[in-house]
Amino acid sequence: MFARIGKVAALGLGLVLGGIPALAEEDRPVVVELFTSQGCSSCPPADAFLSVLAPRDDVIALGFHVDYWDYIGWKDVFASRHFSERQKAYAKAAGRRSVYTPQMIISGTKDVIGNHPMDVTELIDEHRDRPTRIDLDLTRGPGGVITVDAEALTPFPHPLLIQLIRYLPEAKVEITRGENAGHKLVYSNIVTDWSILAEWDARQPFKADVPIKGDAPVVVLVQQKGPGAIEAAARLR
Repeated sequence: MFARIGKVAALGLGLVLGGIPALAEEDRPVVVELFTSQGCSSCPPADAFLSVLAPRDDVIALGFHVDYWDYIGWKDVFASRHFSERQKAYAKAAGRRSVYTPQMIISGTKDVIGNHPMDVTELIDEHRDRPTRIDLDLTRGPGGVITVDAEALTPFPHPLLIQLIRYLPEAKVEITRGENAGHKLVYSNIVTDWSILAEWDARQPFKADVPIKGDAPVVVLVQQKGPGAIEAAARLR
């Protein structure tokens, strides 16, 4: 598995002037990003908790496997330096000088130790009650095309990033070296692809038809630069 990072070109991106139906409360899931590593002895409880969050409709749980623990004896088979860079960018945006695993980031703004389920649950509840600022809708069309529609309900002073994520719902890995040697661990919602569809100024509704290959679930995030707050998220399983 590897991550494909970069701006997606020639996807028929365009603007439309039509309105988008408002989303129901349950259609505004909270995004939980877990930064984890198979080489980290503290990570298995957080990985297990992500598996608890993964089936929930009100949460989009994403496992980003980082590569900076690979040197201690086991190379994480899902790790990408791009995911490590994403975590470091979060740290820089928050004024922190270091990163750690397991770390969960809620809605792009709050970080918490990933193996503290009660703290994570409290933050999910807190962010679920935030007002809706963007309507986001995904529809699956013929030929594997996903249509992304977004409309801002309030002005934004800076452009937003519209990102496309694919993930592997579950995998089991037998680890033979490193801190978790001898364990066969289960991982959920393992991010395999992450790309930027567009930089959107939110002044006009956004529409894009995106060709998709394979059956892996699709997630779209609308996020402030930084990276910062995730303003909207939607998923097609």
